[in-house]
Amino acid sequence: MRILIVQDWLRGNGGAEAFAIAVRDGLRAAGEEVRLLTSSAGTAGDGTADFVVFGTERVAAQALLQIVNPLAAAGVRRAVHQFKPDVALANMFAHHLSPAALSALGDVPTVLVISDFKAVCPIGSKLLPNGTLCREQPGWTCYRSGCVSLLHWLRDQPRYALIRAELRRPKRIIAVSRWVQRELAAAGHQSEMLTLPVVPPSAGFCRTPSSVPDFIFFGRLDREKGVALLLRAFARLRAQVPAARLRIIGRGPERPALEQMAGDLGLTDAVRFLGWLPLADIEHQLRDTWATVVPSLWAEPLGMVAPESIVRSVPVIASAAGGLGEVVEHGVTGLLFPNNDENALTDALRAVAQREVFPRHTLPVDVVERAAATHSVERYVQRMRQVFAEVSGR
Repeated sequence: MRILIVQDWLRGNGGAEAFAIAVRDGLRAAGEEVRLLTSSAGTAGDGTADFVVFGTERVAAQALLQIVNPLAAAGVRRAVHQFKPDVALANMFAHHLSPAALSALGDVPTVLVISDFKAVCPIGSKLLPNGTLCREQPGWTCYRSGCVSLLHWLRDQPRYALIRAELRRPKRIIAVSRWVQRELAAAGHQSEMLTLPVVPPSAGFCRTPSSVPDFIFFGRLDREKGVALLLRAFARLRAQVPAARLRIIGRGPERPALEQMAGDLGLTDAVRFLGWLPLADIEHQLRDTWATVVPSLWAEPLGMVAPESIVRSVPVIASAAGGLGEVVEHGVTGLLFPNNDENALTDALRAVAQREVFPRHTLPVDVVERAAATHSVERYVQRMRQVFAEVSGR
């Protein structure tokens, strides 16, 4: 079967990009013929995309191209003509490709995976300016609550009319968590849930926890990821556990402010900013950590960081709303705390640092095996091949 994967490829390579690589490679290993189409904004599949269509990170151009990107649509039509796919698998499209990219697939049976909130939220996070979760459907409230300017709101009216129309086009919509499935249903879009796969540990990976409390964060350094909250909570932990350490892996617009905050909090010697690292290097960093911290302010659609850590036997401290609350089992694979609750996060860090929970700093073998089975690439690929066969009639 010929399968065309269509998705934006953002700079920084987050969970959606890791998903695309895992599924593409898994489908190819299963004998399918797969091609990847991305925009030229970002890294174009780290140089591995088979088709690259025009996209830009220039804000002025995006104002129009996020409504309709005619160059991306033309590129999708060329890919369809050349490759003649039996089915298309689409993921993120609203940042650079625009809804026109889905329309350009024509009569190719399409399966759409929803791995973020962009389809139902103009800012993509459903996070209000005060740091609380938005419970309303998009509309005038987006301007009234201060999430977008009036010009942004006006620009988004035709854009979201097109997105809503394109969400009626796919043969199937797959949500990455129950939380995302409920958000889609509230906006009038029915979907089925299939949790995302994660790449298993490399051969020879072995946990060797450090002798002192050691925590790690990896992800984009954006406001909604809650790294500022983590630094404040970690500073409070250090007052009681001076030996505690923290590594922050990732890049993003918040990094300069976060480094300044770490200095202001007196954490310069305890916190290291390591920048962006590929998964193989992150895995090396996970060998000796006591826990991965995922302090997101927003409700993570899934939060790939959590299962990636759990299948490597690393406990996870995570905010409870969103997909993280479905991945992390409190007291079993990690600890959950209310989103944006500094006191609760501090208590969770302290519980791990003082060995009140997970005293060996690793997860039981049976727990890890269960998580690995749930997030198996092979299992996911098998299910998606069934879906492809159903929607294409093959």
